[in-house]
Amino acid sequence: MIDNGTIKSNRIYWASGIVSICGIIFEVLFGALGSYILGDGVKQYTLTISLFLTGMGIGSFLSEKVMKKLIEAFIIIEFSVALIGGFSAFLLFGVTAYLADGSDAIFLYTVILTIGTLTGLELPILIRKANEIGVQINKSTARVLFSDYAGGLIGGLLFIFLFRPQFGLVKSAFLVAIINLVVALWVLYTFRKEIARLKTYSIIGGILFVLLIGGVMFGEEMALSFEQKLYKDPIIYTEETKYQHIVLTKEQGDLRLYLDGQLQFSSADEYRYHETLVHIPMALAERREKVLILGGGDGLALRELEKYNDIKEITVVDLDPRMVELAETNPLLKELNGNAFENEKVEVHHQDAYDFMEKSEGFYDVILVDLPDPNNESLNKLYTLEFYSLLRNHLDPGGMIMAQATSPVFAREVYWTIDQTFAETGLKTENFHLDIPSFGNWGFVLASRKPINVNEIEIDVETEYLTTEIIPSLTKFGKDEDRSFTNKEGKKSELKPNTLIRPILIDIYEKAWQNY
Repeated sequence: MIDNGTIKSNRIYWASGIVSICGIIFEVLFGALGSYILGDGVKQYTLTISLFLTGMGIGSFLSEKVMKKLIEAFIIIEFSVALIGGFSAFLLFGVTAYLADGSDAIFLYTVILTIGTLTGLELPILIRKANEIGVQINKSTARVLFSDYAGGLIGGLLFIFLFRPQFGLVKSAFLVAIINLVVALWVLYTFRKEIARLKTYSIIGGILFVLLIGGVMFGEEMALSFEQKLYKDPIIYTEETKYQHIVLTKEQGDLRLYLDGQLQFSSADEYRYHETLVHIPMALAERREKVLILGGGDGLALRELEKYNDIKEITVVDLDPRMVELAETNPLLKELNGNAFENEKVEVHHQDAYDFMEKSEGFYDVILVDLPDPNNESLNKLYTLEFYSLLRNHLDPGGMIMAQATSPVFAREVYWTIDQTFAETGLKTENFHLDIPSFGNWGFVLASRKPINVNEIEIDVETEYLTTEIIPSLTKFGKDEDRSFTNKEGKKSELKPNTLIRPILIDIYEKAWQNY
């Protein structure tokens, strides 16, 4: 028969593993929140890990002062984690919407450090309690730490495959907090004979449970009203997918798509962008039977390609299946893209563009690179010398590549670094830019194995903006946006390619856009 001490020590180990799972989920959740709200995912995850571990160190140091009433201390810690962690995502959206710039970063980093500190307090207290029950210190330490580390792996996997895709950030925070609270109440029940203020803790736990359940039920809806403040127009659709946060807004006929807070198009002027992206390379390609679109899950580039009867095959590579499903089923998007995905010539692949190009065995007459800006590591690799070399290797000898390349006005060095990276592959390049009211001045890089003659471009399909006559003007750049510019030291900048080993574009991009 198992004695009471063994039962209690086993429950301590289980509690340690479960709160560790919760701690890891909170840590990666904070990183995801920082990436979405503040941008630059690598920076935010780095800061999150650093602050969280620093907090754990502080918590471990402070734990030596907790020598009595260990279980009560643990319960108070878990109540605090549940309250602060549970409402963290919800409140962050409120802070971002209503308080001054920079307040969101201060709030998030404070929460991370606080939760890290509370997490650092947990383990030493549980180890001491197991030792107090009668478990040898070497065994209690080893078993609690095993439960903690094993829980860490489980927590990370749960966030990636369950919490974020199924519940989103706000609801996930409340659900994980409830788990923390349940563990606290379970430990409270296990050691109830040792707790002097059992009724008080039970009442507090009950109140917290009601608050967190309310958060699960209504928090996401209330957070949406906060999120609405981040967008100019009313939100009509929002979804947290496995890969990104999708938002659709609409006001007076203007439909806008945002991915992770970044505007992707406005229906009022997107035709300017997509006509330039599609029709210039299509006009110059020697053949146009096989076309590859990297990105383009909204179907708008596909809509423009439907104007060419000689196309036999269109391959779309978009990482997020939910984006494509939305473009296939949402009435407003379907109307805008002309039911483009119903075209029998279209084949869709849901995988990383880099992986697709590495494994692809085909050649393409036209490659359209319609990807989000290089504002994080995963996107940066799609703007590298290595990736552009893959595109070159799969380009037909008479083919054309057209890539969106951010703004030569707002992000001048970013634009010309992308051009330089293409050029380093041995491809010939030509540069285009135009005004898109919702974006501002926007640039594209055209690349080919052969020299490019802009005067050979003839637009022979129906368009709303682009004409044969206007194209030469798109290659003209003003003095404040051309390739010849100086750095902060007054020296002429020497452009270098962006590579996997030296991902310089992320830092250049962040600095360029920080004032816009």
